[in-house]
Amino acid sequence: MAAALVIQHAAVEGVGRFADWLPAHGVDLRILRPYDADSVPDEVDADALIVMGGPMGAYDDAAVPWLPATKALLADAVEREIPTLGVCLGAQLLAVAAGGKVERGEAGPELGLDSVEIHTPDALFDMGAIPVVQWHYDTVTELPRDAVLLGSSKRYARQALREGPAAWGVQFHVEATARMVSDWASSERLDPAGVVDPVTAAEERLSAIGEQVARRFAARVTS
Repeated sequence: MAAALVIQHAAVEGVGRFADWLPAHGVDLRILRPYDADSVPDEVDADALIVMGGPMGAYDDAAVPWLPATKALLADAVEREIPTLGVCLGAQLLAVAAGGKVERGEAGPELGLDSVEIHTPDALFDMGAIPVVQWHYDTVTELPRDAVLLGSSKRYARQALREGPAAWGVQFHVEATARMVSDWASSERLDPAGVVDPVTAAEERLSAIGEQVARRFAARVTS
């Protein structure tokens, strides 16, 4: 069975539904938790790399000592064309590792249920509008030179990108459950109902889209 190395940045931002979807499609997960003293390797020693979200910023190297190693790992994966998926912070780290830029979002945070328009379909995404779970304050403001922009939201243009033939970054959370969103809201002292109820109502559609992305990513890993 193939294996994906997963970098998890915070206890509250785990792999969510990936824990079921990816093994079901032939990809085991080896999760590293550097916030809990796991070491980030110098190179990707697995068939794929997945970098999850987190509350820190892409440039918070001094406060988050494993971020430089994570960005180096992403650069290694891109260079070696190892199937890679960056989620939220992971997408921002991928962009920075490949030469892009991340800044605080001028239009404010996107939190909870939203919609992203996929205008450049590829191996992971079909064309059209898809519901997504958002939870971010920063955004990619400059794509890496060779990146392909795949999708945008009304407030932020750079929501999904591909760097090279096998590395994807998504600003949104395809893995998230309503319970995870509730935990994020509670951790920021927000009213959970205001953001969780719309996610709960759309959860069946969100799950179908997320599983499609996971299945297609797994197919790239196992091919």
